[in-house]
Amino acid sequence: MSEFLQRVAATVQKWRLLPRGQKILVAVSGGADSLVLLHTLHALAEKSGWKISVAHFNHRLRGRASAADEALVRRTARKMSLPFYCGSGDVAAFAHRSKISVEMAARKLRHEFLARTARRRKISVVALAHHADDQVELFFLRLLRGAGGEGLAGMKRRAPSPADRRITLVRPLRDFSKAELLAFAGENKIRFRDDATNFSTDFLRSRIRTELLPLLREKYQSGLAKTVLRLMEITGAESAFAGAAAQEWRKHRRAAPAGGERGFETLPVAVQRKILQSQLTEGGVAPDFELIEQLRESAGKFVSVRPGFAVARDATGKLVSRKNPPNGFAGGELKLKLAGRAGAAEFDGVKFRWQIAVPKKFLPPQRRAGIEVFDADKIGGEITLRHWRPGDRFQPIGLKSPAKLQDLFVNAKIPAAQRRKLVLATAVDGEIFWVDGLRMAEKFKLTPPTRRRLVWRWR
Repeated sequence: MSEFLQRVAATVQKWRLLPRGQKILVAVSGGADSLVLLHTLHALAEKSGWKISVAHFNHRLRGRASAADEALVRRTARKMSLPFYCGSGDVAAFAHRSKISVEMAARKLRHEFLARTARRRKISVVALAHHADDQVELFFLRLLRGAGGEGLAGMKRRAPSPADRRITLVRPLRDFSKAELLAFAGENKIRFRDDATNFSTDFLRSRIRTELLPLLREKYQSGLAKTVLRLMEITGAESAFAGAAAQEWRKHRRAAPAGGERGFETLPVAVQRKILQSQLTEGGVAPDFELIEQLRESAGKFVSVRPGFAVARDATGKLVSRKNPPNGFAGGELKLKLAGRAGAAEFDGVKFRWQIAVPKKFLPPQRRAGIEVFDADKIGGEITLRHWRPGDRFQPIGLKSPAKLQDLFVNAKIPAAQRRKLVLATAVDGEIFWVDGLRMAEKFKLTPPTRRRLVWRWR
C-alpha cells in the first residue's frame, strides 16, 4: 500500500469518518480531486468492507465538455464494477428563476441530487473530494465577506448534508494538498478532466486561487497553506467552545429560579455573541454582526429586524420581541438578486437600474447625479431595498466609523418628515452601502484591487 493510501486510511480512522462495512456514495465530477477520492476509497474498500457507489451530477453548463465529464465518470465506474447514478439539471435556468448566482444554484441542485440518490439507495454517507487548498481558498473568501469564527473554520471533516440532515457528508481528503492529489493521480495514471471555469477570473473564488494566493505565497508567506490551516483549526475550536458555553449558559438560565437569572453582562464577549446569535437563528432572524452588537451593548433597546417586528434583550440576555414598532417608521422591503450582468427594480416609487462592469484597469468613478459605483464583490449577490429603521448605522465615505443614521440626517439638514421616506440599500451581510441623499459608503468604495463594479442608478 502506498504512503498516500496509508495516510488516508489513518485519517479516516483518526476522525472516525467511515466505519467498517459502511455503504458510501462517492460524488465524482470528473476532475482530478474527485477521481483521486474514488480510486483511493476503492483501493481501501476491500480491507475496510466498504460498499461504494458512484454519483455524478451534470450541471449542463459547458455543453460538450459537461457531456465528456459524465462519460468519463461512467466509464471509470464501469471499469471498477461499481454502481453508477447520474443526474442532471439546467443550472443556468434554475439560477435565473431563483434569482441566485450560478454557483449557488449548482451547489443546491447538486446536493439535492446527492441526498435524493443516497436516500433511494439507503446510503447514509456521501463522500466529497474537498482538500486543503479548498479550505485555504474558502478561508480568504469568507474573510473578505466578513465571516465570524464559525465561518472562518471552513468545511468540517464530517457534517450533515444541507439538503437532508439525515445524510452525512464526509471529506476524507480535507487534510491533503492539491499537489499531493495530483501526484497520486500521476503515479497511478488516473485520467481526469480539467474544468476551465476553475481558472476564470470572473468569479471571486477563482481570483483568490489564481491571483491572491500566489501573491501571498511569493511575497509574504511561502508556507501559507500550513499557517492558514492551523489558524482555521484554532478558530474553529475556539468558536465551538464559545458556542458550547453559550448553550450551557442558556440551559442553566432556563433552569434557574425566578430572580436567579443574572450574569449575562459578566460573560466573555464571545459567549454573549453566541447566546444572541443562537436565539436570533432560532427565531428566523439573520444574525448579522451589527444587529448582535446593537443588542449586546444595550439591554431593553428594541432594534427593528423586519417591517413590523423588533427585538431587544433583557438584562439576562433573553431576547424579547414586539410587533408594530412605534414612531411611524416605514415598513416594507425588496430583495434584489444580482443575477446576470444587469437588471432593474422599483421600490416605493423609486426606480433602480444596476449593471455589473469589469473594466480592464482601475478608473476612479466620476461623480454624476443619480449614479454611484461600488465594489460589487464586497456587496455580494443580494441587495435589500428598504427605509430607515431605528438603530440603523451608516459609514459615509471619509467617515472613520459608522454613525447613527438619525445623526447623519440631522447633519445633512434633511427634514424629519422626509427621512423616513428615503430609500436605502443593504449588502448581502445587512450592512448599509447606499442612502438616498447621503454620500456613498466608505467600505464599499472602489479601490485599485476592485475587479467587478456595481453601477447603481436611481430616479
